Amino acid sequence: MPYLTYEEFEELTSKDIGEDEFKSLLPKASAILDNVTSHFYDHVDIKADNSWRVNKFKAGLASQIEYFHVLGSSTYEEINNAPQQFSAGRTSVSNASRYNSSGENETKSLIAEDVYIYLEGTGLLNAAVSVW
Repeated sequence: MPYLTYEEFEELTSKDIGEDEFKSLLPKASAILDNVTSHFYDHVDIKADNSWRVNKFKAGLASQIEYFHVLGSSTYEEINNAPQQFSAGRTSVSNASRYNSSGENETKSLIAEDVYIYLEGTGLLNAAVSVW
């Protein structure tokens, strides 16, 4: 069962993302959030969990889908496939970096930073080992 319906997604986002694109991005975005949350909702029924935490999880999932949409890809390789610089004749173009003035050795994360904003304080980022 998917964590998020298209109708719920539309309420959570202002981006114009069609239902077909939503359906194609949902499985990978769900896998990302499962990984970040140590597969919490594999062991806890999302329908029976605290509604505040569920809503934060769904908002994080929506932000991950938006992130994939904005970048135009959903794999680490595709996200980081842009060349750092290229030249055409006497023109040279360099992609700017936030961390390194040369623009080298910077990669974009597969996980949207906004996911952490929504999940922080929910207990879903707990990395402790649990006994199920």
